[in-house]
Amino acid sequence: MIVVSNVSKGFGGRLLFEDVNTAFAPAQRYGLTGPNGAGKSTFMKILIGEMEADSGTISRPKRVGVLRQDHGLFDSMKVIDVVISGNPHLWKALQRKEALLARADLTEAEGEELGDLECVVAEEDGYTAESDAAVLLDGLGIPESQHLLPMSELQGGFKLRVLLAQALFGHPQALLLDEPTNHLDLDSIRWLEEFLLAYDGVLVVISHDRHFLNEVCSHIADIDYNTIIQYTGNYDDMVRAKATVRNQVESSNARKLDKIKQLQDFVQRFGAGTRASQAASRKKEIARLKPDEIKRSNIARPYIRFEVEKQSGRDVLDVKDLSFGYSTPLYRGLHLSVSRGDKVAIIGRNGVGKTTLARVLLGELAPLAGSVRWGHETNVGYFPQDHEGTIPSGWTVFNWMFEQRPDAGKEGVRSVLGRMLFSGEDGDKPTATLSGGERVRTLLSRLMLLKFNVLVLDEPTNHMDLEAISALRDGIEAYQGTCIFVSHDRDLIETVANKLVVLDGERIEVYSAGYSQYLKNRG
Repeated sequence: MIVVSNVSKGFGGRLLFEDVNTAFAPAQRYGLTGPNGAGKSTFMKILIGEMEADSGTISRPKRVGVLRQDHGLFDSMKVIDVVISGNPHLWKALQRKEALLARADLTEAEGEELGDLECVVAEEDGYTAESDAAVLLDGLGIPESQHLLPMSELQGGFKLRVLLAQALFGHPQALLLDEPTNHLDLDSIRWLEEFLLAYDGVLVVISHDRHFLNEVCSHIADIDYNTIIQYTGNYDDMVRAKATVRNQVESSNARKLDKIKQLQDFVQRFGAGTRASQAASRKKEIARLKPDEIKRSNIARPYIRFEVEKQSGRDVLDVKDLSFGYSTPLYRGLHLSVSRGDKVAIIGRNGVGKTTLARVLLGELAPLAGSVRWGHETNVGYFPQDHEGTIPSGWTVFNWMFEQRPDAGKEGVRSVLGRMLFSGEDGDKPTATLSGGERVRTLLSRLMLLKFNVLVLDEPTNHMDLEAISALRDGIEAYQGTCIFVSHDRDLIETVANKLVVLDGERIEVYSAGYSQYLKNRG
């Protein structure tokens, strides 16, 4: 059980949450939700004990598994050792045992200590620690050949998986996971879901993956209105419940206002006559019928709509016998036809070449063999996965956007920025100070402004909160042009895509069907 009592926290004069009283129970799985900037990561750090609250207390179990975001902290350790160190009590005993066994002669006291350490190792399942750690690593897509490598030799995405395995290791009584699906491919996410559904401790997880929250969570703890409100059910259940409560309050207020108007009319007509006593009674009733205050939510959802200035021809893209890679082919023999209006998802495990394929299609990389031919009147807009440096410094958001298309006029540019939550002074932010989420919204604003008839989007949901991801999904679904996108977001893939390009090991296949049908065929 994790118990939160009267916890408050603010930053720079801005209150995040105040006098929070809530509890997270064993065998329940809680999604911690709220828009970017609401204080999710701050609250998680308070739960972990890495940050002090301004006031209040936290009670937590003895053994807590934490997904750490500092990927370089364990660079000098072997991958398998990083995982085992997720149980600090066991890891300390194993390290001390190894140090004692390395000595030529042990004192009597050290011999007794070694016996005590053996008991600790046995109690903590230390004799199966390596095999248990290997099972976690395999499930998260880290091959056995990498288990004994130093962490420093792994790429960032694989380091995150090792740190996730570390958090899951050793049967912790509570798991606190901040964005565990980042950098995980679809197969690894499904494995993680199954693991967490079988977990019997306290789970608190932050995620921008709506499908993941719907699959895993039994409760949602939502940060809004400067507090944390718990809802039973998954994320979609919470959204419906939240809307229902707000609609009920708004409907009740509307009825009260109608009644107040009737009473005020009565008071105005009869306040000074023979019915003055009745009018006085009506005044008291008016005071009693004061509408309930509707607090302002901190949720802000962008409005994403990609317009097409001039339609392309019917045949948008023709790929024949394509082989691509670098010095040697990653894949061979891709045949792909894309028609106007298609929504094509490129999916596969991390590191298999999805971004490489997107760049070959765009002409940024030359194919090793085969051909890529774009159709008549195609005008392609690109959203890169790595967008560091794509927006130059030395500009404001508005000025950079206006430079992209001056003929849209200042009002046209301001209108697009406003829909993407850059209203008023936010549009005058220096580009050098933009956060990851703001940079994404700026690049999407550019695509909206330039009205391409083909969009190629590489992991566009990174750095987005759930509201923005839902808005992007709606925008792509309503788009009259053609969209080719790389994503691990299953809700986006399942809702939008009518065609899949699946990169799997050395195979590449095209499915002219949606994601649900693909999973059925796959078995």
